[in-house]
Amino acid sequence: MTHVTARHFPAGFLWGTATAAHQVEGNNRNNQWWAWEQIPGHIHQNQRSGLACNWWTPGGAEADLDRAQALGQNAHRLSVEWSRLEPSAGVFDPAAFARYREILTALRARGLSAMVTLHHFTNPLWFEAQGAWLNPRSVALFQRFVERVAGELGDLVDLWCTINEPNVVATLGYLVGEFPPGQRSPLAPFRVTRNLLLAHAAAYHAIHRQDSQAQVGLALQLRPFVPARPTARLDRWVARMQDYLFNQSLLTAIRDGVLRPPLGLGETVVALVDSSDFLGINFYTRELVHFDLRVPGDLFGRRSFSPTGEMSDLTSSGAPYSECVPDSLEQLLRQLTPCGKPIYITECGLPDADDDQRPRFLITHLAAVQRAIQAGAPVEGFFHWTLVDNFEWAEGWHLRFGLIELDTATQARQPRASAQTYADICRTNAITPAVVQRDAPEVFRQTFGEA
Repeated sequence: MTHVTARHFPAGFLWGTATAAHQVEGNNRNNQWWAWEQIPGHIHQNQRSGLACNWWTPGGAEADLDRAQALGQNAHRLSVEWSRLEPSAGVFDPAAFARYREILTALRARGLSAMVTLHHFTNPLWFEAQGAWLNPRSVALFQRFVERVAGELGDLVDLWCTINEPNVVATLGYLVGEFPPGQRSPLAPFRVTRNLLLAHAAAYHAIHRQDSQAQVGLALQLRPFVPARPTARLDRWVARMQDYLFNQSLLTAIRDGVLRPPLGLGETVVALVDSSDFLGINFYTRELVHFDLRVPGDLFGRRSFSPTGEMSDLTSSGAPYSECVPDSLEQLLRQLTPCGKPIYITECGLPDADDDQRPRFLITHLAAVQRAIQAGAPVEGFFHWTLVDNFEWAEGWHLRFGLIELDTATQARQPRASAQTYADICRTNAITPAVVQRDAPEVFRQTFGEA
């Protein structure tokens, strides 16, 4: 094994975990997700976020940041909760800003670079009552919030992420109905996506007006859609259409500013042109697409995973959450290389309650990232989802993504074996033969080649 070379990452690479306010803080009672949780049938087994991971209590977040530091991480991605900072329209809460300053100061004291997300799925109740992202004024209301946050907290922020997964907000909240407000509309998702893109652009420029050197990006969930039968013309067509709607229409809009159908009529929005200093990529899986006349709501594209693939834990519906496809991540990063922007993998992980897959998942996916970097992809950081098991939206506490296991009844934490896998990679800035041999010897050849 001595002749096998470790897979090294660039100097200064950011190694972190990602979290979201509602999923970790606890008792976020003033947003639409808390209200949604109170209605039976919305969340798996009618579970609720409750105390979550107890981050809002003084010292709560700091204790987990101690754990992140001890695991060799040098960065953390978190979000700020709009409903805490602006609990009523135009009324801001100094105490909430003070708590976020404490948390961000704690990050800095532990040597963790801060990536701060301004919107991660949750809306204040007053904003929701005004129509949320269907309201034409939503862009201006979000801009007002961002201006205040940037002014109050910007000195402690290294990287800004404006909005998390606008494509998921639109799809699950307004097309599928699994997220609030629970709509199932053929048109609303496109209006919502359009307004979220415009809100991103407004936030981008608002932050840059206060700090011209700020690094501001958008976190998109990018999910490759692959024709199930590559030689089947209709499979290729529906895969292209789903890729265009979910992935490409947003990627191109933040590059050239053009809102193409169905987000617009091809008009150019000047504020959107080149409106990301980096690309934030949330990657979990890819899907095979079969042409199928029985699913008109999905543009006649039935999605599935490979029957021979490695699956993650099952969702509450009994289906796998994801298929482990590290090669798809490498291919995606290579495809994004021509954008010329730094890339941060802002989320990547899998639900794995017994931790029998996560060490292998981390090694194979990070090896894919390193291969893409060697091929020229400008990837500058990786944020694993997540640090501690947290409230997973409609799945409640059913799916466990954490490097650290959480007992929700006692708030006790127990590091999983994968925490050590990730820690060793973070500390050495490399995937070493020793770590692979110890934690996932079955992928040693896959990781390092025939040697």
